[in-house]
Amino acid sequence: MKAEIKKILCLLEEKGVDYADVRIVDTVKERITTENLQVQSIVNSRSKGAGIRVIHDGSLGFASTQNLEKLEETAMKALEIAKASRILQKEKIILAKKEVTVDHYETDIEIDPFEISKSDKIELLFSAEKEMRKSAELSQTKATMDFQKQEKIYADTEGSYITQLLYESGGGIVATARNNNLTEIRSYPNSFRGNHATAGYEYILKLDLIGHGEKTGKEAVMLTNAEECPSGVYDIIIGGGQLGLQIHESIGHPVELDRVFGSEAAYAGMSFLGVEKRNENFKYGSEHVTVVMDATIPTALGTYGYDDDGVKATKKTIIDKGIFKNFISSRDTAVKIGQPSDGNNRADEWANIPIVRMSNINLMPGNFEFEELVEGIEDGLHLVTNKSWSIDDKRLNFQFACEIAYEIKDGQFTGKIYRNPIYTGITPQFWGSCDAICNDKYWEVYGTPNCGKGQPGQVAHVAHGSSPARFRKVKVGVEDVK
Repeated sequence: MKAEIKKILCLLEEKGVDYADVRIVDTVKERITTENLQVQSIVNSRSKGAGIRVIHDGSLGFASTQNLEKLEETAMKALEIAKASRILQKEKIILAKKEVTVDHYETDIEIDPFEISKSDKIELLFSAEKEMRKSAELSQTKATMDFQKQEKIYADTEGSYITQLLYESGGGIVATARNNNLTEIRSYPNSFRGNHATAGYEYILKLDLIGHGEKTGKEAVMLTNAEECPSGVYDIIIGGGQLGLQIHESIGHPVELDRVFGSEAAYAGMSFLGVEKRNENFKYGSEHVTVVMDATIPTALGTYGYDDDGVKATKKTIIDKGIFKNFISSRDTAVKIGQPSDGNNRADEWANIPIVRMSNINLMPGNFEFEELVEGIEDGLHLVTNKSWSIDDKRLNFQFACEIAYEIKDGQFTGKIYRNPIYTGITPQFWGSCDAICNDKYWEVYGTPNCGKGQPGQVAHVAHGSSPARFRKVKVGVEDVK
Protein backbone atom coordinates (compact mmCIF):
# COMPACT_ATOMS: atom_id res chain seq x y z
CA MET A 1 0.00 0.00 0.00
CA LYS A 2 2.85 2.38 0.76
CA ALA A 3 4.22 2.00 -2.75
CA GLU A 4 0.77 2.52 -4.26
CA ILE A 5 0.21 5.69 -2.25
CA LYS A 6 3.61 7.04 -3.26
CA LYS A 7 2.76 6.31 -6.90
CA ILE A 8 -0.48 8.33 -6.60
CA LEU A 9 1.26 11.27 -4.96
CA CYS A 10 3.99 11.30 -7.61
CA LEU A 11 1.33 11.29 -10.33
CA LEU A 12 -0.38 14.29 -8.77
CA GLU A 13 2.92 16.14 -8.53
CA GLU A 14 3.48 15.48 -12.24
CA LYS A 15 0.07 17.07 -12.83
CA GLY A 16 1.34 20.25 -11.20
CA VAL A 17 -0.54 20.26 -7.90
CA ASP A 18 0.54 22.59 -5.11
CA TYR A 19 -0.11 19.88 -2.54
CA ALA A 20 -1.88 16.53 -2.10
CA ASP A 21 -2.44 13.97 0.61
CA VAL A 22 -3.94 10.50 0.86
CA ARG A 23 -5.72 9.13 3.94
CA ILE A 24 -6.70 5.48 4.24
CA VAL A 25 -8.93 4.73 7.23
CA ASP A 26 -10.15 1.33 8.42
CA THR A 27 -12.66 1.55 11.29
CA VAL A 28 -14.20 -1.32 13.24
CA LYS A 29 -17.00 -0.59 15.72
CA GLU A 30 -19.06 -2.54 18.23
CA ARG A 31 -22.06 -1.28 20.17
CA ILE A 32 -24.05 -3.33 22.69
CA THR A 33 -27.23 -2.06 24.34
CA THR A 34 -29.35 -3.83 26.92
CA GLU A 35 -32.75 -2.69 28.16
CA ASN A 36 -34.86 -4.11 30.96
CA LEU A 37 -32.56 -7.13 31.23
CA GLN A 38 -32.84 -7.99 27.55
CA VAL A 39 -30.39 -7.40 24.74
CA GLN A 40 -31.80 -4.51 22.75
CA SER A 41 -29.13 -4.40 20.03
CA ILE A 42 -25.69 -5.62 19.03
CA VAL A 43 -24.18 -3.64 16.18
CA ASN A 44 -20.88 -4.56 14.54
CA SER A 45 -19.62 -2.55 11.60
CA ARG A 46 -16.55 -1.97 9.52
CA SER A 47 -15.80 0.89 7.14
CA LYS A 48 -12.65 1.13 5.03
CA GLY A 49 -11.75 3.59 2.31
CA ALA A 50 -9.54 6.42 1.14
CA GLY A 51 -9.90 10.19 0.97
CA ILE A 52 -7.65 12.29 -1.26
CA ARG A 53 -7.15 16.05 -0.99
CA VAL A 54 -5.61 18.13 -3.76
CA ILE A 55 -4.69 21.81 -3.87
CA HIS A 56 -4.15 23.09 -7.41
CA ASP A 57 -3.46 26.75 -8.13
CA GLY A 58 -4.69 27.60 -4.65
CA SER A 59 -8.02 25.77 -4.93
CA LEU A 60 -9.11 22.64 -3.09
CA GLY A 61 -10.51 19.38 -4.42
CA PHE A 62 -11.50 16.29 -2.44
CA ALA A 63 -12.69 12.85 -3.48
CA SER A 64 -13.09 9.54 -1.67
CA THR A 65 -13.65 5.87 -2.43
CA GLN A 66 -14.28 2.54 -0.76
CA ASN A 67 -12.45 0.78 -3.57
CA LEU A 68 -8.73 0.96 -2.86
CA GLU A 69 -8.05 -0.35 -6.35
CA LYS A 70 -9.36 2.96 -7.70
CA LEU A 71 -6.97 5.34 -5.96
CA GLU A 72 -5.68 6.79 -9.22
CA GLU A 73 -9.20 7.40 -10.52
CA THR A 74 -10.13 9.04 -7.21
CA ALA A 75 -7.02 11.22 -7.27
CA MET A 76 -7.85 12.46 -10.77
CA LYS A 77 -11.39 13.25 -9.63
CA ALA A 78 -10.03 15.30 -6.71
CA LEU A 79 -7.77 17.16 -9.14
CA GLU A 80 -10.67 17.82 -11.49
CA ILE A 81 -12.72 19.25 -8.59
CA ALA A 82 -9.81 21.47 -7.54
CA LYS A 83 -9.53 22.87 -11.06
CA ALA A 84 -13.27 23.47 -11.23
CA SER A 85 -13.18 25.23 -7.84
CA ARG A 86 -10.73 27.75 -9.28
CA ILE A 87 -13.67 29.50 -10.95
CA LEU A 88 -15.10 30.50 -7.55
CA GLN A 89 -11.79 31.17 -5.82
CA LYS A 90 -11.79 34.28 -3.61
CA GLU A 91 -8.33 33.72 -2.20
CA LYS A 92 -5.66 31.09 -2.69
CA ILE A 93 -5.36 28.33 -0.11
CA ILE A 94 -1.97 28.44 1.57
CA LEU A 95 -0.80 25.91 4.14
CA ALA A 96 1.24 26.74 7.23
CA LYS A 97 4.62 25.01 7.29
CA LYS A 98 5.03 21.76 9.20
CA GLU A 99 7.72 19.17 9.81
CA VAL A 100 8.05 16.25 7.43
CA THR A 101 7.32 13.18 9.55
CA VAL A 102 7.62 9.42 9.20
CA ASP A 103 6.19 7.81 12.32
CA HIS A 104 3.77 5.34 13.94
CA TYR A 105 1.46 6.04 16.89
CA GLU A 106 -0.93 3.78 18.74
CA THR A 107 -3.19 3.90 21.77
CA ASP A 108 -1.70 2.24 24.84
CA ILE A 109 -4.21 -0.39 25.97
CA GLU A 110 -4.16 -3.21 28.53
CA ILE A 111 -7.09 -5.30 27.27
CA ASP A 112 -8.20 -5.43 23.63
CA PRO A 113 -11.99 -4.86 23.81
CA PHE A 114 -12.55 -6.89 20.66
CA GLU A 115 -11.06 -9.96 22.34
CA ILE A 116 -13.63 -9.91 25.15
CA SER A 117 -16.62 -12.12 24.36
CA LYS A 118 -20.01 -10.57 23.79
CA SER A 119 -21.45 -12.82 26.48
CA ASP A 120 -19.05 -11.37 29.07
CA LYS A 121 -19.95 -7.83 28.04
CA ILE A 122 -23.67 -8.57 28.17
CA GLU A 123 -23.32 -10.22 31.57
CA LEU A 124 -21.69 -7.07 32.94
CA LEU A 125 -24.44 -4.86 31.49
CA PHE A 126 -27.16 -7.11 32.94
CA SER A 127 -25.47 -7.01 36.33
CA ALA A 128 -25.46 -3.22 36.26
CA GLU A 129 -29.14 -3.21 35.32
CA LYS A 130 -29.97 -5.56 38.20
CA GLU A 131 -28.32 -3.17 40.64
CA MET A 132 -30.37 -0.27 39.30
CA ARG A 133 -33.54 -2.34 39.52
CA LYS A 134 -33.16 -2.77 43.28
CA SER A 135 -35.33 0.35 43.20
CA ALA A 136 -38.49 -1.54 42.21
CA GLU A 137 -40.32 1.61 41.07
CA LEU A 138 -38.14 1.97 37.98
CA SER A 139 -39.95 1.74 34.67
CA GLN A 140 -36.85 1.20 32.54
CA THR A 141 -33.16 0.44 32.84
CA LYS A 142 -30.59 0.63 30.07
CA ALA A 143 -26.90 -0.14 29.83
CA THR A 144 -24.48 0.36 26.93
CA MET A 145 -20.96 -0.32 25.73
CA ASP A 146 -19.18 1.17 22.71
CA PHE A 147 -15.84 0.16 21.20
CA GLN A 148 -13.84 1.35 18.22
CA LYS A 149 -10.57 0.34 16.56
CA GLN A 150 -9.26 2.61 13.83
CA GLU A 151 -6.21 2.07 11.63
CA LYS A 152 -5.06 5.13 9.69
CA ILE A 153 -2.46 5.79 7.01
CA TYR A 154 -1.58 9.35 6.05
CA ALA A 155 0.88 10.42 3.34
CA ASP A 156 1.44 13.70 1.50
CA THR A 157 3.49 15.23 -1.30
CA GLU A 158 5.73 16.94 1.28
CA GLY A 159 7.17 13.56 2.28
CA SER A 160 5.26 12.63 5.46
CA TYR A 161 4.08 9.05 5.98
CA ILE A 162 2.26 8.35 9.24
CA THR A 163 0.39 5.30 10.53
CA GLN A 164 -1.84 5.20 13.60
CA LEU A 165 -3.77 2.56 15.55
CA LEU A 166 -6.40 4.12 17.80
CA TYR A 167 -8.68 2.34 20.28
CA GLU A 168 -11.77 3.70 22.05
CA SER A 169 -13.93 2.22 24.80
CA GLY A 170 -16.93 3.61 26.65
CA GLY A 171 -20.08 2.74 28.51
CA GLY A 172 -22.86 3.91 30.77
CA ILE A 173 -26.15 3.17 32.50
CA VAL A 174 -29.51 4.98 32.67
CA ALA A 175 -32.39 4.50 35.09
CA THR A 176 -35.88 5.83 34.25
CA ALA A 177 -38.67 6.25 36.78
CA ARG A 178 -42.29 7.31 36.24
CA ASN A 179 -44.76 8.66 38.77
CA ASN A 180 -48.14 9.84 37.49
CA ASN A 181 -47.25 12.28 34.69
CA LEU A 182 -43.59 12.64 35.61
CA THR A 183 -40.73 10.79 33.95
CA GLU A 184 -37.24 11.30 35.37
CA ILE A 185 -33.85 9.79 34.56
CA ARG A 186 -30.48 9.43 36.22
CA SER A 187 -27.36 8.52 34.28
CA TYR A 188 -23.90 7.26 35.21
CA PRO A 189 -21.08 8.15 34.65
CA ASN A 190 -22.52 10.77 32.33
CA SER A 191 -25.52 11.24 30.06
CA PHE A 192 -25.57 10.34 26.35
CA ARG A 193 -24.11 6.81 26.56
CA GLY A 194 -21.85 7.41 29.56
CA ASN A 195 -18.16 8.21 29.41
CA HIS A 196 -15.62 7.30 26.72
CA ALA A 197 -11.84 7.18 26.42
CA THR A 198 -8.97 6.16 24.17
CA ALA A 199 -8.35 2.96 26.08
CA GLY A 200 -9.06 -0.75 26.12
CA TYR A 201 -11.61 -2.85 27.99
CA GLU A 202 -9.84 -1.97 31.24
CA TYR A 203 -11.62 1.39 31.04
CA ILE A 204 -15.02 -0.34 31.21
CA LEU A 205 -13.93 -2.18 34.34
CA LYS A 206 -12.66 1.07 35.85
CA LEU A 207 -16.06 2.74 35.33
CA ASP A 208 -17.58 0.19 37.75
CA LEU A 209 -21.06 0.35 36.25
CA ILE A 210 -22.26 -2.36 38.64
CA GLY A 211 -21.04 -0.52 41.74
CA HIS A 212 -22.88 2.66 40.77
CA GLY A 213 -26.10 0.97 39.68
CA GLU A 214 -28.08 1.05 42.93
CA LYS A 215 -27.49 4.77 43.61
CA THR A 216 -28.39 5.66 40.02
CA GLY A 217 -31.70 3.81 40.30
CA LYS A 218 -32.57 5.30 43.69
CA GLU A 219 -32.00 8.87 42.52
CA ALA A 220 -34.22 8.38 39.46
CA VAL A 221 -37.07 7.34 41.77
CA MET A 222 -36.35 10.18 44.18
CA LEU A 223 -36.61 12.71 41.34
CA THR A 224 -40.20 11.69 40.56
CA ASN A 225 -41.11 12.82 44.09
CA ALA A 226 -38.97 15.95 44.04
CA GLU A 227 -40.09 19.53 43.55
CA GLU A 228 -39.42 21.44 40.34
CA CYS A 229 -36.21 23.45 40.65
CA PRO A 230 -37.08 27.02 41.70
CA SER A 231 -36.31 30.04 39.55
CA GLY A 232 -34.02 32.77 40.80
CA VAL A 233 -30.45 33.99 40.94
CA TYR A 234 -28.28 31.52 42.80
CA ASP A 235 -24.70 30.67 43.55
CA ILE A 236 -24.16 27.26 41.97
CA ILE A 237 -21.61 24.47 41.89
CA ILE A 238 -21.48 22.67 38.55
CA GLY A 239 -20.33 19.05 38.55
CA GLY A 240 -17.42 17.97 36.38
CA GLY A 241 -19.48 16.09 33.79
CA GLN A 242 -21.89 18.96 33.20
CA LEU A 243 -18.99 21.41 33.21
CA GLY A 244 -17.39 19.35 30.45
CA LEU A 245 -20.33 20.14 28.15
CA GLN A 246 -20.26 23.79 29.23
CA ILE A 247 -16.59 23.94 28.21
CA HIS A 248 -17.38 22.19 24.95
CA GLU A 249 -20.15 24.52 23.83
CA SER A 250 -19.04 27.89 25.20
CA ILE A 251 -15.25 27.58 24.86
CA GLY A 252 -14.30 24.67 22.59
CA HIS A 253 -16.48 25.63 19.63
CA PRO A 254 -16.00 29.43 19.74
CA VAL A 255 -12.19 29.08 19.57
CA GLU A 256 -12.26 26.98 16.37
CA LEU A 257 -10.57 29.23 13.84
CA ASP A 258 -12.67 28.15 10.86
CA ARG A 259 -15.78 29.47 12.66
CA VAL A 260 -14.05 32.82 13.17
CA PHE A 261 -13.30 33.09 9.43
CA GLY A 262 -16.85 32.04 8.51
CA SER A 263 -16.09 28.80 6.68
CA GLU A 264 -18.16 27.01 9.35
CA ALA A 265 -21.43 28.88 9.65
CA ALA A 266 -24.57 27.16 8.40
CA TYR A 267 -24.63 23.98 10.48
CA ALA A 268 -23.78 25.14 13.99
CA GLY A 269 -23.02 28.83 13.77
CA MET A 270 -19.89 30.92 13.86
CA SER A 271 -18.21 32.57 16.88
CA PHE A 272 -18.52 35.75 18.90
CA LEU A 273 -14.71 35.92 18.88
CA GLY A 274 -12.83 37.84 16.23
CA VAL A 275 -9.16 37.46 15.35
CA GLU A 276 -8.47 40.81 17.03
CA LYS A 277 -9.53 39.39 20.41
CA ARG A 278 -6.23 37.49 20.58
CA ASN A 279 -4.32 40.76 20.91
CA GLU A 280 -6.76 42.73 23.03
CA ASN A 281 -6.34 40.99 26.41
CA PHE A 282 -9.97 39.98 26.01
CA LYS A 283 -11.43 38.84 29.32
CA TYR A 284 -13.06 35.48 28.68
CA GLY A 285 -13.49 34.61 32.37
CA SER A 286 -12.27 35.24 35.89
CA GLU A 287 -8.68 34.81 37.07
CA HIS A 288 -9.59 31.27 38.15
CA VAL A 289 -10.29 30.19 34.56
CA THR A 290 -7.34 28.67 32.70
CA VAL A 291 -8.18 26.48 29.73
CA VAL A 292 -5.67 24.30 27.88
CA MET A 293 -5.99 22.38 24.62
CA ASP A 294 -4.02 19.15 25.00
CA ALA A 295 -4.29 16.29 22.48
CA THR A 296 -1.67 14.24 24.33
CA ILE A 297 -3.49 13.36 27.59
CA PRO A 298 -3.32 9.57 28.13
CA THR A 299 -6.75 7.88 27.65
CA ALA A 300 -8.65 11.13 26.84
CA LEU A 301 -11.10 10.63 23.96
CA GLY A 302 -9.59 13.50 21.95
CA THR A 303 -6.07 12.10 22.13
CA TYR A 304 -4.17 10.99 19.02
CA GLY A 305 -0.67 11.07 17.59
CA TYR A 306 -1.22 13.22 14.50
CA ASP A 307 -4.15 15.08 12.98
CA ASP A 308 -5.30 14.67 9.37
CA ASP A 309 -2.89 17.35 8.19
CA GLY A 310 -0.05 15.15 9.46
CA VAL A 311 0.65 17.64 12.27
CA LYS A 312 1.78 16.20 15.59
CA ALA A 313 -0.64 16.44 18.52
CA THR A 314 0.15 19.44 20.70
CA LYS A 315 -0.65 21.25 23.93
CA LYS A 316 -1.52 24.96 24.02
CA THR A 317 -3.06 27.44 26.45
CA ILE A 318 -6.37 28.84 25.18
CA ILE A 319 -7.32 31.01 28.17
CA ASP A 320 -4.72 32.08 30.74
CA LYS A 321 -6.16 33.22 34.08
CA GLY A 322 -9.24 34.53 32.34
CA ILE A 323 -7.50 36.21 29.38
CA PHE A 324 -8.09 34.80 25.89
CA LYS A 325 -4.82 33.74 24.24
CA ASN A 326 -5.26 31.33 21.32
CA PHE A 327 -7.56 29.70 18.80
CA ILE A 328 -7.32 26.08 17.64
CA SER A 329 -6.51 25.63 13.99
CA SER A 330 -5.61 23.70 10.86
CA ARG A 331 -2.77 24.42 8.44
CA ASP A 332 -4.97 26.48 6.11
CA THR A 333 -6.48 28.58 8.94
CA ALA A 334 -3.37 29.00 11.13
CA VAL A 335 -1.40 30.56 8.28
CA LYS A 336 -3.92 33.42 8.17
CA ILE A 337 -2.88 34.57 11.64
CA GLY A 338 0.82 33.90 11.10
CA GLN A 339 1.05 30.76 13.22
CA PRO A 340 1.84 27.09 12.66
CA SER A 341 -1.05 24.65 12.94
CA ASP A 342 -1.65 23.19 16.40
CA GLY A 343 -2.83 19.85 14.98
CA ASN A 344 -6.62 20.14 15.19
CA ASN A 345 -7.68 19.30 11.64
CA ARG A 346 -9.62 16.02 11.62
CA ALA A 347 -12.22 14.13 9.61
CA ASP A 348 -14.55 11.60 11.22
CA GLU A 349 -13.91 9.03 8.48
CA TRP A 350 -12.24 8.51 5.12
CA ALA A 351 -15.28 9.80 3.19
CA ASN A 352 -15.14 13.33 4.62
CA ILE A 353 -12.71 16.21 4.32
CA PRO A 354 -10.83 17.27 7.47
CA ILE A 355 -12.10 20.36 9.29
CA VAL A 356 -11.02 22.14 12.47
CA ARG A 357 -12.06 19.98 15.45
CA MET A 358 -11.23 20.37 19.10
CA SER A 359 -9.25 17.57 20.73
CA ASN A 360 -9.18 17.78 24.55
CA ILE A 361 -10.20 21.23 25.83
CA ASN A 362 -9.60 21.30 29.58
CA LEU A 363 -10.46 23.61 32.45
CA MET A 364 -7.40 23.37 34.66
CA PRO A 365 -7.93 22.52 38.34
CA GLY A 366 -7.81 25.13 41.08
CA ASN A 367 -6.76 24.82 44.73
CA PHE A 368 -10.06 24.18 46.48
CA GLU A 369 -11.53 21.19 48.25
CA PHE A 370 -15.13 20.41 47.29
CA GLU A 371 -16.22 21.12 50.87
CA GLU A 372 -14.82 24.63 50.58
CA LEU A 373 -16.98 25.32 47.53
CA VAL A 374 -20.05 24.19 49.47
CA GLU A 375 -19.13 26.12 52.63
CA GLY A 376 -18.96 29.34 50.61
CA ILE A 377 -22.63 29.18 49.57
CA GLU A 378 -25.46 30.54 51.74
CA ASP A 379 -28.29 29.71 49.37
CA GLY A 380 -27.48 27.73 46.24
CA LEU A 381 -27.47 24.54 44.24
CA HIS A 382 -25.16 21.79 43.04
CA LEU A 383 -26.07 20.90 39.43
CA VAL A 384 -25.08 17.52 37.99
CA THR A 385 -25.31 15.63 34.66
CA ASN A 386 -26.58 17.22 31.46
CA LYS A 387 -30.14 16.68 30.28
CA SER A 388 -30.36 19.14 27.36
CA TRP A 389 -28.69 22.25 26.00
CA SER A 390 -29.12 25.16 23.64
CA ILE A 391 -26.69 27.86 22.48
CA ASP A 392 -26.97 30.58 19.86
CA ASP A 393 -25.13 30.68 16.53
CA LYS A 394 -22.37 32.88 17.94
CA ARG A 395 -21.81 30.61 20.98
CA LEU A 396 -22.73 33.48 23.28
CA ASN A 397 -26.17 32.98 24.86
CA PHE A 398 -26.84 29.53 26.32
CA GLN A 399 -29.26 27.44 28.33
CA PHE A 400 -28.43 24.12 29.96
CA ALA A 401 -30.71 21.67 31.79
CA CYS A 402 -29.38 19.06 34.23
CA GLU A 403 -30.79 15.83 35.60
CA ILE A 404 -30.65 16.82 39.27
CA ALA A 405 -29.89 19.69 41.65
CA TYR A 406 -28.85 19.30 45.29
CA GLU A 407 -29.88 22.13 47.61
CA ILE A 408 -27.24 24.00 49.64
CA LYS A 409 -28.11 26.20 52.62
CA ASP A 410 -25.71 27.95 54.99
CA GLY A 411 -22.71 26.09 53.60
CA GLN A 412 -24.19 22.60 53.84
CA PHE A 413 -26.21 20.17 51.75
CA THR A 414 -29.74 19.99 53.13
CA GLY A 415 -30.52 16.57 51.66
CA LYS A 416 -33.20 18.06 49.43
CA ILE A 417 -33.09 17.54 45.66
CA TYR A 418 -34.84 19.28 42.77
CA ARG A 419 -35.79 18.02 39.33
CA ASN A 420 -35.28 19.82 36.00
CA PRO A 421 -32.73 22.44 37.06
CA ILE A 422 -32.03 24.90 34.23
CA TYR A 423 -29.40 27.64 34.17
CA THR A 424 -28.73 30.32 31.58
CA GLY A 425 -26.01 32.84 30.85
CA ILE A 426 -23.84 34.81 28.45
CA THR A 427 -20.47 33.19 27.86
CA PRO A 428 -17.92 35.81 29.07
CA GLN A 429 -20.11 36.94 31.98
CA PHE A 430 -20.75 33.37 33.04
CA TRP A 431 -17.08 32.39 33.05
CA GLY A 432 -16.32 35.70 34.73
CA SER A 433 -18.53 34.65 37.65
CA CYS A 434 -16.36 31.60 38.45
CA ASP A 435 -14.69 32.17 41.82
CA ALA A 436 -13.47 28.69 42.78
CA ILE A 437 -12.43 25.42 41.10
CA CYS A 438 -11.69 22.15 42.87
CA ASN A 439 -8.13 20.84 42.93
CA ASP A 440 -6.63 18.06 40.83
CA LYS A 441 -7.94 15.38 43.22
CA TYR A 442 -11.38 16.00 41.69
CA TRP A 443 -10.22 16.52 38.10
CA GLU A 444 -11.59 14.02 35.56
CA VAL A 445 -11.73 13.79 31.78
CA TYR A 446 -15.15 13.39 30.16
CA GLY A 447 -15.34 12.01 26.63
CA THR A 448 -17.86 13.37 24.13
CA PRO A 449 -18.33 10.90 21.22
CA ASN A 450 -21.07 12.85 19.44
CA CYS A 451 -19.76 16.32 18.53
CA GLY A 452 -21.52 17.39 15.34
CA LYS A 453 -20.13 19.89 12.86
CA GLY A 454 -19.74 20.51 9.14
CA GLN A 455 -21.70 20.00 5.93
CA PRO A 456 -21.99 17.11 5.17
CA GLY A 457 -22.26 16.53 8.89
CA GLN A 458 -19.36 14.91 10.72
CA VAL A 459 -19.21 13.44 14.23
CA ALA A 460 -15.99 14.00 16.18
CA HIS A 461 -14.78 12.32 19.36
CA VAL A 462 -13.44 14.89 21.82
CA ALA A 463 -12.95 15.28 25.57
CA HIS A 464 -12.88 17.82 28.38
CA GLY A 465 -11.03 17.69 31.68
CA SER A 466 -12.64 19.51 34.59
CA SER A 467 -13.20 19.65 38.32
CA PRO A 468 -16.38 20.91 39.99
CA ALA A 469 -16.45 24.71 39.99
CA ARG A 470 -18.45 27.46 41.72
CA PHE A 471 -20.20 30.31 39.92
CA ARG A 472 -21.81 33.35 41.55
CA LYS A 473 -25.22 34.89 40.83
CA VAL A 474 -26.31 32.64 37.98
CA LYS A 475 -29.86 32.78 36.64
CA VAL A 476 -31.61 29.48 37.36
CA GLY A 477 -35.02 28.40 36.10
CA VAL A 478 -37.28 29.55 33.28
CA GLU A 479 -39.26 32.30 35.00
CA ASP A 480 -38.31 35.97 34.72
CA VAL A 481 -36.10 37.07 37.58
CA LYS A 482 -36.42 40.67 38.77
